[in-house]
Amino acid sequence: MSIIGNLELSDGPGPRPVKAWQFLCLSEIANFAALRRHLGRGRADRLAFDISSQVASILGGVRVSVVGRSIVEFGFEGDVIADLERALASLSEIFATPVNIDGEPHEIRMLFGAAAAPVGATEDVRLAEETESALDQARVEQAIVIRDLSMGTPAFDRLTLTRELGAAIANGEMFLQYQPKVHVRRQEISSAEALVRWQHPTRGLVLPGDFIPLAEEIGEIGPLTLWTLDKVIEDQRTLAADGHDLTIFINISGQLLADTSFVAEACAKVCDNAARIGFEITETSVIRDPQSAIANLQTFADVGITIAIDDYGAGLSSLAYLKQLPARELKIDKMFVLQLTSSNRDPLIVRSTIDLAHALEMEVTAEGVETQAAMALLTVMGCDMVQGYLISRPISIDAFRQFLRDDKLRPEEYSAPSMFKRPASFWKSG
Repeated sequence: MSIIGNLELSDGPGPRPVKAWQFLCLSEIANFAALRRHLGRGRADRLAFDISSQVASILGGVRVSVVGRSIVEFGFEGDVIADLERALASLSEIFATPVNIDGEPHEIRMLFGAAAAPVGATEDVRLAEETESALDQARVEQAIVIRDLSMGTPAFDRLTLTRELGAAIANGEMFLQYQPKVHVRRQEISSAEALVRWQHPTRGLVLPGDFIPLAEEIGEIGPLTLWTLDKVIEDQRTLAADGHDLTIFINISGQLLADTSFVAEACAKVCDNAARIGFEITETSVIRDPQSAIANLQTFADVGITIAIDDYGAGLSSLAYLKQLPARELKIDKMFVLQLTSSNRDPLIVRSTIDLAHALEMEVTAEGVETQAAMALLTVMGCDMVQGYLISRPISIDAFRQFLRDDKLRPEEYSAPSMFKRPASFWKSG
């Protein structure tokens, strides 16, 4: 693929000055379906990788990754928000003319959605969510959409949200997204984590950090979790019909580990539907009431629910509790994984945690895997599973079904772009 034109935004040789803004962008091939009909599935599936290479060469100094069959994500920093506007305008202009694909001219229609925020002023998850929302808007408007987060997020009226939370489920405002976990040695999707979201009719997307604590405070966390379980079981049937028999994990609040009525109802739902369900819990949730928590976790394990210890290392990790929990999986908190290749101590912590979990006959999942170098190092360390944006960001059930279908149907001769079938040399390229 050859594209004429170049815009150099890098700072040249020498140390880069500290930038004031951080930018995150999603670019989508809007006419991907048409291109696939012309080029064939195998060649079309490589287009996103071609696009990512071009974005990297055109902008210079950006962090680029392919996050879907037709979507490329890239991030960089700048002095002013106009740097982002210039970059997207340049990319849009370049893709406005036909490009040469294997000797033939083809039109590639690109859509761009982006979010911008002062460095350090916005959480990564908020930046990512706003970027996704911007791309959704770009699809509707067929234009570049940039979300300026410099004004911050309006403070939520907790009292209003409290009143509205109870009706949100009945009103169909809650929905689930799924983030796959990949087994490193088997190179296949082994399970997925279900993540609940609230699409408020007037406030837009409300993140879990804003409404889960409220649900715990007003006693709605039980009904919300049972709704999540019902929805997961329903979606799991759909996945099974597609030929994918996956365990789906749900996050469980510490409050519910001492709630005998919740325990009984959750176990009944799992048993009645023969569902493959996992519960992710944190050690701090066990510490609140260890006697009840450990007993109820054993009840879950006895009916076949897989117990995973989430965010290990982020809280008060205690070997005294760890050895008592009927857990089969331990998830290393992403705070250690994100710095895995740039820190001296984090690799030691991660390796020792993997060895400890294996000694306790648990599998290990590394959260927050975003780079090929981190994947390679985790593989060498013996990590069992990985989860993070390198594999996939959280996606809807329909997108997850397509994600599974695409990987399963991908021809062997075009396996190189597949995240799960790449040769060992790829992961070691870092």
